[in-house]
Amino acid sequence: MISITNRSVLGRLFKLNSAILPQFNPSKTMASQSDKRFKVLVTSPEVPKAAIDLLKKSCDVTICETLPPERSEMLKKVPGVDGVLWGTYDKLNDEVLDTAGETLKVISTMSSGIDYVDQPALKRRKVQLGHTPVVVNEPVAELTIALMVAAARRFHEGRLHIENETWITWSHKWMLGYDIKGSTVGIVGFGGIGQSIAQRLQGYEIKELLYTGRNEKPEAKKYNAKYVSFDELLKTSDFVIAACPLTPETKEMFNEAAFNKMKPTSIFVNVARGQIADQKALYNALKNHTIFAAGLDVMTPEPLPKDDPLMTLPNCVIIPHLGTATEKATENMALVAAHNVLRGLAGEPMISPAYQL
Repeated sequence: MISITNRSVLGRLFKLNSAILPQFNPSKTMASQSDKRFKVLVTSPEVPKAAIDLLKKSCDVTICETLPPERSEMLKKVPGVDGVLWGTYDKLNDEVLDTAGETLKVISTMSSGIDYVDQPALKRRKVQLGHTPVVVNEPVAELTIALMVAAARRFHEGRLHIENETWITWSHKWMLGYDIKGSTVGIVGFGGIGQSIAQRLQGYEIKELLYTGRNEKPEAKKYNAKYVSFDELLKTSDFVIAACPLTPETKEMFNEAAFNKMKPTSIFVNVARGQIADQKALYNALKNHTIFAAGLDVMTPEPLPKDDPLMTLPNCVIIPHLGTATEKATENMALVAAHNVLRGLAGEPMISPAYQL
């Protein structure tokens, strides 16, 4: 039988709805199949041990062993499983589902964004899909603040001056940047990550917090955030932060026209998805000083080639998609993904379903 032993831990770490966790009663739900042990595939050997141990208490777990993960091994081991903890960013599509067969009931990714998942294909097969949006909010928000500071205060450019032995000590105007204090910050996408960024900005004494998205958010009042149009946000903000999901509507929404509307002193920060920005347009905006600087945790493609034009720019801070790369966040994501799988198999509501069947 499935038993959830980390209920209080999850509730504390993830601030989950207390009305959901206590309702999980797999003993009652699975009474008619108490002798059955479900088969679960974990697609990466680097999924934290805590999550794998949780799955093993009630399931027969198969783990893909290759590093970097090989799709061929996933396809070899997925036939006949009941659930999958999808611990990679490989395409989750018809090929995987056809190979898995009709036994597959539930999949959970170990990520918030699920643009690599063919959701219609899963829905056609009545396969439940979970993801891990709640636990990524805080580490991504922390990284956003770091990128704001790094780009506005010219960290990368400063390092280049040290390496090139061009450090100047006599000028009061050398390497001047911009403050977060007193600035107007605009967030595109005010979901969990956007709101976590807003929370962290409360201590920076900013002048104004703006946000835009599909609709106004009642939570915005808590942060004294003002809902505006995308155009107004671009024209008004000193910092423009992309924190929205990648959809057909948001793909390359930051294009040449968008960057031309921004202030020449503005800083662009992208912690969402690389494809939200037209990368050529971003390069030109930085090269021509249409905007002051950029801080990027995401880009296209990933990994970014070392000879990509963005890598030549002193006013572009680039890090290799480190948004959730902390020990705690990774374990928390894995635990939520494991609970999603277990709940789906038990016929109970997932902690964070991607959709409802």
